[in-house]
Amino acid sequence: MQKRQFLVTAASWTTALSTPWLAGCAASGKPEPGSASDTQAGFADAIYFGGPILTMNDAQPQVQALAVRGTQIAAVGDRQAVEALRGPDTRMVDLQGRTLIPGFVDPHSHLGGVGLQAIAANLLPPPDGPNASIAELQQTLREYIKTSPEAKQLGLAFGFGYDDSQLKERRHPTRDDLDAVSRTVPIAVIHQSGHFGSLNSAALKKAGIGADTPNPEGGVIRRKPGSKQPDGVLEENAFFFTLGKIMPKLSEEQSMEWLEKAQELYLQYGYTTVQDGRADPGAVATTIVAAKAGRLKVDVVSYPDITQLGDGAFMHGPYYSRRYTGHFRIGGVKLTLDGSPQGKTAWLTQPYLVPPKGQKSGYRGYGVLPDAKVNELVAKAVNNGWQILVHGNGDAAIDQMIAAVRASGPVEKTRAARPVLIHGQTLRRDQIPQLKDLGIFPSLFPMHTFYWGDWHRDSVLGDPRAQNISPTGWVLQQGMRFTSHHDAPVALPSSIRVLDATVNRVTRTGKVLGPEHRVSPWIALQAQTLWSAYQHFEDDRKGSLEVGKLADLVILSDNPLTMERSRLATLEVLQTIKEGRSVYQKPH
Repeated sequence: MQKRQFLVTAASWTTALSTPWLAGCAASGKPEPGSASDTQAGFADAIYFGGPILTMNDAQPQVQALAVRGTQIAAVGDRQAVEALRGPDTRMVDLQGRTLIPGFVDPHSHLGGVGLQAIAANLLPPPDGPNASIAELQQTLREYIKTSPEAKQLGLAFGFGYDDSQLKERRHPTRDDLDAVSRTVPIAVIHQSGHFGSLNSAALKKAGIGADTPNPEGGVIRRKPGSKQPDGVLEENAFFFTLGKIMPKLSEEQSMEWLEKAQELYLQYGYTTVQDGRADPGAVATTIVAAKAGRLKVDVVSYPDITQLGDGAFMHGPYYSRRYTGHFRIGGVKLTLDGSPQGKTAWLTQPYLVPPKGQKSGYRGYGVLPDAKVNELVAKAVNNGWQILVHGNGDAAIDQMIAAVRASGPVEKTRAARPVLIHGQTLRRDQIPQLKDLGIFPSLFPMHTFYWGDWHRDSVLGDPRAQNISPTGWVLQQGMRFTSHHDAPVALPSSIRVLDATVNRVTRTGKVLGPEHRVSPWIALQAQTLWSAYQHFEDDRKGSLEVGKLADLVILSDNPLTMERSRLATLEVLQTIKEGRSVYQKPH
């Protein structure tokens, strides 16, 4: 990725920029004596004009110009008024028809996981990777083992992003499939959902998993037919616990490098605020080191796993705050109640359309924790005033969350804590008024309509349940806001793919899934900017282009409000600007 530090004078700005559409025009003239811009401190550092500027502010949706001074927005409005802040060194940035919007605020993903994704073999299916069959996946892994410095450094080959629903064989790769790649190098491949993995024999041995290893609570070790021997595929907690056992301890510098690679991927898609959901203590410690060393380019808000808090020191230290220190803060805690609908481990009240391998008719998935434990953890968060993000894909898991929040204390206290339902893919219509009453904020996952919509309709849920996954239309009917996320590394952290799916809800085969849940591009953009900032208690300084807010900006190749909605997926992020400073520019 190309990075460029822009110069401060108008003349050198024009010279430094080799991208024609960003070329500035020279500043000229002096301010009137006694005017607001009569001192150098009053001048703008940069003024953007010449293209649509979408503020995400309903009271002033679009403006002609925007001025930046220091890290903040100094003015928005018509060009003549904004140019009152133009001084001799103000950079005049002509958008040349391109569109300026606020920086994207990530409402849910896993920064640490994206770091792993960035160094792992890309096992994603088309269009994000080449792996449409197990044979292609095996070839990708062979090339990775030959060429990857990380595989050699770690003594372990990681692959990320395989999807059994998109592989020709319609199954997970097994230990036998991975043994065909290597019997000596431990191999661990991670499902695109992040809720499954498959290990070869060397990795299973390294993890200490054999025929006598029992299933952990909330997880399954799949076995070979007619045998207790593991077939290599691990579900939920069986996979999570195993990954921790086989993962080598990284040096501090290796951790920093992974983190920086993850940041670059988010910046490529215009994210200026990134969430690290379900962070473990090691990930929190690493990010604090990065913050102290000045290596964070984006704001990172972390939500440690509430089941791994230990003595809870992080939640009582200086980083648990509504404000960032070195671009890092801890925003609350995360709790996971079930698994993945596309992997058929989400906890439903009604059976899956086609049960997964080894399960009988009537299978409904399963929860991770008993009700009593969930009630205890949610009450702990609410009573401490911690915002809690709760992963609930299946409607049974959502019922469990609602019951726990209701039991946690007075509704005024729960509303103040603003608990968040993460994913809510099978959110029922009758559950939405309950969310509203309790102050539970829904962060939904419409991007599933593209990646797994056909799978949901034909195998996971069937109609009409599949039509109503991530039911944004029902949420809006209740007068509620929502956010729309990518859950990276489940998918690439693509703001554009999120936008397209939230607006269009078109599956891989071109079918519309849930037309009543389509929303306008304006609403979809708000769900990725202003409403995401609100979810994080940051809408006073982020999410819209208003005077006094941070100059977190993104320049897009086209105007998402006026282009054909069917072409939204072709949008490109051309530049990402964090607090007035360019931190990413698309190579040309």
